[in-house]
Amino acid sequence: MADVMLVGIDGSEGGRRAADFAAERAKAGKARLVVAYVIEWSPYTFNTPEENEMRHKRREEEIERATSEVLDPQVAELKKTGLQVEGMVRHGHAAEVLSSLAKETGACQIFIGRKGLSKLQMMLFGSVAGSLVQISPVPVTVVP
Repeated sequence: MADVMLVGIDGSEGGRRAADFAAERAKAGKARLVVAYVIEWSPYTFNTPEENEMRHKRREEEIERATSEVLDPQVAELKKTGLQVEGMVRHGHAAEVLSSLAKETGACQIFIGRKGLSKLQMMLFGSVAGSLVQISPVPVTVVP
């Protein structure tokens, strides 16, 4: 069976560049490409009982929207190149989810675009790419 490569996208130009770069590498290596979109979500929120009832519905709506507006168009574009491509949407912290997906799918490499945060934003919030490089079980390529 061919290797699996994983690319995280976010609907940005950087995400598209990462997907294109990953597609080139997957094609050259005869690998299957998994395209993942992660909806940032934290389980550490405090909600009222009424908000908890609505949470599941909101999550389902977010998944449907992310799939139709971001993931499906990107997957369709990549499939035109002849690659075997699979798409998935998950909730959570992007670096943690991509790391878990690499294990789950048997990916041999992860590709991600760089968003270009300011120095202050990186100091306060960190970056997905920086976090992913630290925790990933496989090599990570950050595409500028």
